Amino acid sequence: MDQARKDLSKYRLEQAKQCIKSAEVLYDIDDYKGAANRSYYSIFHAMRSVLALEATDFKKHSAVISYFRKTYIKTGLFNVDLSDIISEAFDIRSDSDYDDFYLVSKEDIQTQIKNAKYFCEEIEKYINRVIDKQSEEQQ
Repeated sequence: MDQARKDLSKYRLEQAKQCIKSAEVLYDIDDYKGAANRSYYSIFHAMRSVLALEATDFKKHSAVISYFRKTYIKTGLFNVDLSDIISEAFDIRSDSDYDDFYLVSKEDIQTQIKNAKYFCEEIEKYINRVIDKQSEEQQ
C-alpha cells in the first residue's frame, strides 16, 4: 500500500471527526437537522476512509454504502451493528434534508452523534491495524 492511500485514508477520517464536532455544535444551538446531516457525513467519510486504503471509491452514496457492507460488514471485518447505524443515519439525514416537515428529535440526534462517534472509533481502530500490519510486513 502506498503512502498516498494511507494519507487519503487518514485525511478522510479527519473529515469524519470534524463532522462529529460540527454535529455537536449544531446540536448545541438546537439545529437538529444540521446535526443529523453532519452525523451522517461523519459516517460516510469514515466509510470512504476505509475504501481509500484499497484505492476504491464511488460517486454515489448508495454505492459506497453497498460496497462497504458487502466487503467489510458481511465478511465480518466489522460488526453487523455498523450496518444498522449506517441505515439509521442515512434515513434520518435524508428525511431531514429533503422532507420539509420532518422533525428530528433531540433524543434522535443524541443517538446519531453517539453512533457516529462509535462508528469512527471502530473505523480508526481498523485503519490503524491495517497500516501497522502493512508497515510490519515491509520491515
